[in-house]
Amino acid sequence: MAQVLEFKLPDLGEGLTGAEIVRWLVEVGEVVAVDQPVVEVETAKAMVDVPCPYGGVVTARFGEEGAEVPVGAPLITVAVDGPADEDGPPAGERRSATDGARADGSRAEDARAEGSGNVLVGYGTSAAPARRRRVRPGQPAPGAPVTSPTSVPSTANGRAATATAAAVGRASGAPDRAAEAVDGPVPVISPLVRRLARQNGLDLREMVGSGPEGLILRADVEYALRAAGTQAGKVRTPVAEPHPRVPQAPARVREPSQAHAPAVGAPAAPEAVRIPLKGIRGAMADKLSRSRTEIPDATCWVDADATELMRARDAMRRFAEERPRSPAAGGTKISVLALLARICTAALARFPELNSSVDMAAREVVRHPAVHLGFAAQTERGLVVPVVRDAHTRNAESLTAEFARLTEAARTGTLTPADLTGGTFTLNNYGVFGVDGSTPIINHPEAAMLGVGRIVPKPWVHEGELAVRQVVQLSLTFDHRVCDGGTAGGFLRYVADCVEQPAVLLRTL
Repeated sequence: MAQVLEFKLPDLGEGLTGAEIVRWLVEVGEVVAVDQPVVEVETAKAMVDVPCPYGGVVTARFGEEGAEVPVGAPLITVAVDGPADEDGPPAGERRSATDGARADGSRAEDARAEGSGNVLVGYGTSAAPARRRRVRPGQPAPGAPVTSPTSVPSTANGRAATATAAAVGRASGAPDRAAEAVDGPVPVISPLVRRLARQNGLDLREMVGSGPEGLILRADVEYALRAAGTQAGKVRTPVAEPHPRVPQAPARVREPSQAHAPAVGAPAAPEAVRIPLKGIRGAMADKLSRSRTEIPDATCWVDADATELMRARDAMRRFAEERPRSPAAGGTKISVLALLARICTAALARFPELNSSVDMAAREVVRHPAVHLGFAAQTERGLVVPVVRDAHTRNAESLTAEFARLTEAARTGTLTPADLTGGTFTLNNYGVFGVDGSTPIINHPEAAMLGVGRIVPKPWVHEGELAVRQVVQLSLTFDHRVCDGGTAGGFLRYVADCVEQPAVLLRTL
């Protein structure tokens, strides 16, 4: 007898209460393996693939793409241990993993042995992933109504004709027969075949495979697409993008009354639009508002001559090119951001007050023993602040590599919640936008943020003479509750001295 288990949205990270469904990765009736990703969701911190801890047949999905789902709400139900018996409970009586454990201890043990629980992708499991099961065509899904078998052509031409008819009918705007089909398992094993069919709008339930036991192969889908293009004539099957995320259309604001309506014949005034604050942008809006409300911040800034810092960076590059076999050469081109981060960690070691946070409930300032350095990264989905763990223990090469890894993950939307939480100090390089100065907002609950402007040639008095030097503006925004202006000024002056004379760092190595 099949056991229907309910998989709920797990807690995906620190402080998260829900997520938005971006796209479903499985269909109802599909056979899933243990820890196979079933849905892609967007939290306030990152895009996450959520794996299912059970292996079996998907019997139901909860929520459409774009819907908000709270933590603990059901995502899917999975029928495990084979098809349901007629004497068993109806499919509507779903049980969660917790309910199953209370009702039947042995079945809960089997479920735990088969899966690893609510985990994120890449976190590992306690048991080996279950093998996919081949499902005979026509076998009903657990809890699905039993229908009389239909005759299916046994030849390859008959199968191709069935698939072609389905594709042509969809391309020509004919009514979709998927609503009439039984939501049973689809005889497909390869996820590549499913993706190919999904991208081209083919319903696999309307196809008959040429593989063993009616298994649908990639050749079957490709043949159906070619045949559909030939028979559809001018009607082409639309090739969809791989589930792009469609943003919600902004809601138009209606005029308050007819008294403000434009006169007859006059051009209509443009209407305002409302854009929802949700996802990463909504979370950032809440965090920045909280920072401005709770933190009494102050800002100080200074101009620094970065010529020697840039020369030191160029010297590292030239040494690596001229003497590549030297143990001191290294293989990574050191970034300016990594050098500034190394200077920050040295400055925080001298001024630990700025590597802290304020606990107003206990009325205490909490000084953190480790420096977890955040850096601002602008992405298509909004501003994110990835965190470099234990930055105080890293050298310039290690910092360069970690900055590159986190920046690429931010660009592709693959940052995990762990990559975006736990920062103790933030470095904001707004110079990449071509600006000199700024008064950054502190990343709550941190106590300070160092801002770095662009490095550009400017007139500068050097050794008593006017010269053109590489000048940068540095700004420090700090929480006045953790320190006074003297401490903040000392920190910023130390950073500026290290920028102007990088050899100063040799004293603290």
